[in-house]
Amino acid sequence: MARQSDHMPDITPQVLLKAYACGIFPMSDSADDPGLYWIEPESRGIFPLDAFHVPRRLARTMRHQPYEIRIDSDFDAVIAGCAGNAASPYRDKTWINQRIRALYHELFVLGHCHTVEAWQDGRLVGGLYGVRLRGAFFGESMFSHARDASKIALVYLVARLKAGGFSLLDAQFTTEHLSQFGAIEVDRDDYHARLETALTSEGDFYGLDGCATVDEVLQLASHTS
Repeated sequence: MARQSDHMPDITPQVLLKAYACGIFPMSDSADDPGLYWIEPESRGIFPLDAFHVPRRLARTMRHQPYEIRIDSDFDAVIAGCAGNAASPYRDKTWINQRIRALYHELFVLGHCHTVEAWQDGRLVGGLYGVRLRGAFFGESMFSHARDASKIALVYLVARLKAGGFSLLDAQFTTEHLSQFGAIEVDRDDYHARLETALTSEGDFYGLDGCATVDEVLQLASHTS
């Protein structure tokens, strides 16, 4: 895994977007470390959108509609939830520091960062955030304070990406948690080929009708088994 330190204080949202277009993304060593470094994994985790898998038990749970799903309604609360819950696959503590929060908030204001949120009784109980760049979506982190909340948010994300014509959902790394949904690892060359293709088209993050039923979301996202 390539890692390059950054000591520049003025990384901008535009620099971040250029980095994503080149297949790299930033992380920090801990929430208390103000520094960032660039990551380019040798093996990249992705979700093939045409093979996304929704476990049958989760589909049953979704049909009971335990949560209200909102889009982009409280970015700061979502990234705060992720920061309290976001260990990386190779680190047991969060990597989301204040610099990450500020940079991605700027991306959110510019319309390049999005959230999918699960709410229950007026309280945010789970969700995810990520970066949109043309036909690619780069998943950054997720959190859950209620059963299946982040998993359901992921299914809604995939349905939204498929409805909007996206071709790449980057998971950065694969984990056992993500593999149950069909996440796979591809090598760097394969990833860059997929990324290059995704950047030639423009995805519409708001292409999914907000009135879509749970069954329509499940049908869009995948087959269940």
